Amino acid sequence: MKQTTRQLFNSSTFQQNSHLTLFELNQMVREVIETSMPNEYWVEAEISELREMGGHCYLELIQKDEHTNTPVAKASAKCWRSHWVTVRARFLHATGQLPAKGMKVLLSVYAQFHENYGFSWIVTDIDPTFTLGDMAAKRREIVRQLKEEGVFDANRELALPMFCQRIAVISSANAAGYGDFCNQLADNPYGYQFHTALFASVMQGEGVEQGIVAALNAIFDQVDDFDCVVIARGGGATSDLSGFDTLVLARNVANFPLPVITGIGHDRDESVLDMISHTRVKTPTAAAAFLVDHLHRVDVALDDAAQRIARQVRSRMEHEQLRLGQLSVRIPSLFAVVKASQEARLERLLRRMSTAISVRITKERYLLENFHQALRPSLMRRMDKEKHRIEMLSQRTQALDPQLLLQRGYSITLHDGKAVRDASQLDPGDVIETRLSKGVIHSIVQPTSAESSQ
Repeated sequence: MKQTTRQLFNSSTFQQNSHLTLFELNQMVREVIETSMPNEYWVEAEISELREMGGHCYLELIQKDEHTNTPVAKASAKCWRSHWVTVRARFLHATGQLPAKGMKVLLSVYAQFHENYGFSWIVTDIDPTFTLGDMAAKRREIVRQLKEEGVFDANRELALPMFCQRIAVISSANAAGYGDFCNQLADNPYGYQFHTALFASVMQGEGVEQGIVAALNAIFDQVDDFDCVVIARGGGATSDLSGFDTLVLARNVANFPLPVITGIGHDRDESVLDMISHTRVKTPTAAAAFLVDHLHRVDVALDDAAQRIARQVRSRMEHEQLRLGQLSVRIPSLFAVVKASQEARLERLLRRMSTAISVRITKERYLLENFHQALRPSLMRRMDKEKHRIEMLSQRTQALDPQLLLQRGYSITLHDGKAVRDASQLDPGDVIETRLSKGVIHSIVQPTSAESSQ
């Protein structure tokens, strides 16, 4: 059949109306592949998709350009159940996680073409050491960038508060590890009180980075309400930890203003998140134990400090009591000396004050005498001057007395108590008063003959 189809395809007698069925064409392709590619090949590729069905594993492989990250090759691959059970277990044991999307792998494959299902690479083995090397290289590159940015040790340099009791927890709400963490805190043997707040996040798979970053942002919005952050992962599969080895997540944790404690449930390898966190422990329970122990150490330190202070206070009080006892013995004699000294001093001051007062009184009396002698002539001169001025004013007042004018034959005409200086101020019928030297005349103003004729 193989020879017949080749002869039919290559024959010079191939006519226009000659043709192959699709099955015959696919059979030719299978024969060519089986003949020309009979071996297995180790191939380096990145997993773009992976799914397990019926015990088999179906993969989509991709290769990207190193500079542009643009896909340059794609292929489908399958690992049958007979191989996948062994490959899966060995890979998980060596790396601590299963093959997953975005992971670079080194696969042993052979080509297979089926007339009905088309072409596929069949996977017989996956080398975990290559993936471990690639994962380590990615971690080294992330660490290098963080150190270059100067933030690799930023979170570790933060001081864990002495009374670290307000805990923001990033975990899956239904994770057993989160429950173990809360129970460990609540049932601590010292009776310490802790306050926890859960910020739920996906803790495995592709959404780890996005979920934890979103939770950190939510905690940052109320950062003053917490003392530290605990990223807890437990109770789920321990196979998918690649989400904790990303640059974006590492940057967020490194730059976070609160100490971050990680307990993500693995100790085979140290993830980048573990490297840059403030404190790394193996499990959520260990994280709770760390917080309890930290508070207990603070409690013990405070008790020790209180005891030291009490001892120092007692020692100081005993010393002061001894000193006061010694002083109480010396005080009477010291008081007598001080009393005599002060009495002599007061006596000297009294004599000095008495002398000074006598001198000041004598001086002031002399000044008063001088003022009295100088003041009398001055007052006499001033009084004579004022007396003369008063006499002059009296003479001028007498000269202006209206009564003198009346005695000389003058008279004063008044209307309503006011002197009349102009006849036009009066109207016919007005009553006027004329004052003479002797007596008063009352008159009524009459109109003139000209006014009457009018």
